[in-house]
Amino acid sequence: MSDSHDTLPDRRATYHHGDLREQLLAVVRDLVETHGPEGFSVAEAARRAGVSTAAPYKHFKDRTDLLNALVSDAMDRLATKMAEQRDRYPTGTYEAVAGIGQAYIDFAKAEPGIFRLMFGLTEGHEDEDALQRKGKLCREIVETACGACIGANASDQAAILSAYILWTSVHGHAFLSIDNKNKDEAEGLDDWDFLMAVTCAVLDASARR
Repeated sequence: MSDSHDTLPDRRATYHHGDLREQLLAVVRDLVETHGPEGFSVAEAARRAGVSTAAPYKHFKDRTDLLNALVSDAMDRLATKMAEQRDRYPTGTYEAVAGIGQAYIDFAKAEPGIFRLMFGLTEGHEDEDALQRKGKLCREIVETACGACIGANASDQAAILSAYILWTSVHGHAFLSIDNKNKDEAEGLDDWDFLMAVTCAVLDASARR
């Protein structure tokens, strides 16, 4: 019988001295996607990277620190994708706001294990200033885009509230989608149609206030 771990790429062939930190993050990303954040050990990650079990501790204090580093990397990538999708459309348009949501949903579907880790399964996020700053950057991308649609600054309460309502709506849709909990409701519903519908509803209501 084959070991289920054999479905994961063995990274040791590509390891070079000096890039162990990135190598470990790549290995753990694979493990999280396949087995979930609780389904691996630091020793397993080291074995996959082709290094001693002590080597990861030169870069990470412990397992939680390694997972937090993985979340930090994921948040950087998510923010980049959100900004890229926003910039495909003119500033101040509903499409620019919906584009941010599309990037969010696409990320969740492409990396569901990492997405779950980012928003629910890693301990200590609230104590990590760097992660808090990165979360704030992602929120500001949405707030700025919403503000541009309703003629407000990103720091105005109207923009903040609109962004929060949109974020929670898209976040819920993303989680329902990757958990396959919305098959009946989502049948025939395109993600973009959902995004445009909720964007128009929220921002139109905000503009009328």
